[in-house]
Amino acid sequence: QVQLMESGGGLVQPGGSLRLSCTASGSFFSSKFAGWYRQAPGKERELVASITAGGSTNYANSAKGRFTISRDNAKNTVHLQMNSLKPEDTAVYYCNVGGPPTLGGSWGQGTQVTVSS
Repeated sequence: QVQLMESGGGLVQPGGSLRLSCTASGSFFSSKFAGWYRQAPGKERELVASITAGGSTNYANSAKGRFTISRDNAKNTVHLQMNSLKPEDTAVYYCNVGGPPTLGGSWGQGTQVTVSS
């Protein structure tokens, strides 16, 4: 199973920016779906943005126009650039590569993003 290492979370003021990164071990990253999800306290985990192996992207309505997902297949890495952050973006952000674990996918350990003044 692919191991994922996330980085880039932290505390930022409203209106600020953060860039999350997720690096995958092993091979075949370029052929896999990758996505960023988040889970706020008391809420279910939700999809924020995803990118297919072919580079097609999909965003939650809350992320459109503010967040950008991208991948660097040479470095086995997927990024989430988050701009114009709002307090409601506060959550633990998780990287997923390859879909559900039952289908061979993997989850990262999560990185905390806190948007607060």
